[in-house]
Amino acid sequence: MPTLNGAIVLVTGANGGIGTHFVREALARGASKVYATARNPRTWDDERVVPLTLDITDPDSIRAAVEAAGDVTVLINNAGASVSSPGILTHTDEEIRANVETNFLGPLFLARAFAPVLAAKDESVIIDIHSALSWYATSGIYSATKAALWSATNSLRLELAPAGVHVIGVHVGYVDTAMAAHHTGPKTDPADLVRSVFNAVEAGEYEVLADEASVNLKAGLSAPIEAVYPQLATTSA
Repeated sequence: MPTLNGAIVLVTGANGGIGTHFVREALARGASKVYATARNPRTWDDERVVPLTLDITDPDSIRAAVEAAGDVTVLINNAGASVSSPGILTHTDEEIRANVETNFLGPLFLARAFAPVLAAKDESVIIDIHSALSWYATSGIYSATKAALWSATNSLRLELAPAGVHVIGVHVGYVDTAMAAHHTGPKTDPADLVRSVFNAVEAGEYEVLADEASVNLKAGLSAPIEAVYPQLATTSA
């Protein structure tokens, strides 16, 4: 089974609330090195953390990261973009492009770039952070790009399994970070989320449903579309 003990981890979006917990928890579980990446990396108080500049929407930046971090055994695609409005027709061109590039193309291109590195290692792992909204299209382009990443993760899992790369997809609703500050309902503690993800890594699991919302939404995928979106019954009445 994969393990974090002795692993060399790369975290995208490491400056954020979830990313910071990924860095700290990886170290707590014995990672020997963590590349903490961001467009503008911060400083850390542990010599095992290597700040690394990475813009996942920039092909040159991705290539530079692969050259700088050729010893990675665990890749965590955590960086993401959100939107300011729920309806897909109300998003600006900039929001649509930012979500496609950050939530879908960036993780896919990063996984493709690191695939040869990971395939050359024993017990290597890719972790993709999706969203419960992968299965619930109420957040417009954000939902659409997270759904696309979910599909891409399934494809990556199938293609990389023969090379010994274990691919995990993570679904979670609102997490108690700055990105979800506007939400007043239940939120998952980012520390709890990260622990559940790393527990799944070490148990050899393929998917993490980190909260009740994710469990319920996945269960509802086989339901009639009107059951998933009851507002359709109202509009067609």
